[in-house]
Amino acid sequence: MARAAVLLLALLPLAAAAEPAPERQQQLVRMVRQDCGSCHGMRLTGGLGPALTPAALADKPLESMVATIVHGRPGTPMPPWRAMLSEPEARWIAERLAAGFPEEAKAPR
Repeated sequence: MARAAVLLLALLPLAAAAEPAPERQQQLVRMVRQDCGSCHGMRLTGGLGPALTPAALADKPLESMVATIVHGRPGTPMPPWRAMLSEPEARWIAERLAAGFPEEAKAPR
């Protein structure tokens, strides 16, 4: 019994860091394209906020990008998104931004 509890506790961080479900991923893509795009440009190539392209983010540490998404940038227009996103979701977004963010899925006709 104690072994099972230790194993469960050891696996807990992995469960918390799991990828968002496919439906949530679609919601996150839409949120980034619409909400983040309102400042960072609808193509994420820059606007009021800086570009969020792989080239622009190449020298940014992933942890720094996650922290910026979760906590915002005090003294700038970048708000914290922690009320709408979990840290694993922010990490998923940061990973996708660094790799080239996906387009929003087209609604079926």
